[in-house]
Amino acid sequence: MDSVANIILYFVVALVIVVCSVLTVTSRKILRAATYLLFVLIGTAIFYFQLGFQFLGAVQIAVYAGGIMVLFVFSILLTRRPDEDTPLLDSHRRALGITVAGLGLVLLCLAIFFMPLINGLSLTDCINSGMTIDMHTIGQAFIGTNRFQYLLPFEAISVLLLACIIGGVTVARKR
Repeated sequence: MDSVANIILYFVVALVIVVCSVLTVTSRKILRAATYLLFVLIGTAIFYFQLGFQFLGAVQIAVYAGGIMVLFVFSILLTRRPDEDTPLLDSHRRALGITVAGLGLVLLCLAIFFMPLINGLSLTDCINSGMTIDMHTIGQAFIGTNRFQYLLPFEAISVLLLACIIGGVTVARKR
């Protein structure tokens, strides 16, 4: 009975995440988009709790759903009026956005299945060889500093996000 409830919870939360993700990028009101993003982050934390990673779920809620969302909302409130609608994109920009998003999706799929993940083997190689991949191995690949490990890109992205937030605050103060 518990496994049926977990499966139902998984699909409900997955549906909420997908719907809120689409609403985040299609909403014309910026504070609504931030609220939808908050629901996506909380849904991700629910997945962590469901998998038994209570610490990671708590960090997801405290750092991302709490801290990062507060920074986003303050940045939004500093840069523009939250009640104004953003203008619709013209068809040229919309087509360009859809093309870039599709290209990004293709590149992401290629990266997931063909980039080296564990000991120089890609995910498809690991699956085809029957190798079991546990959470410790995945965690080591993400936060390790050796070859085929991704701590440096993760830290570079965090510095880039910090620079974007500082730039947004600077632009807002010059207005």
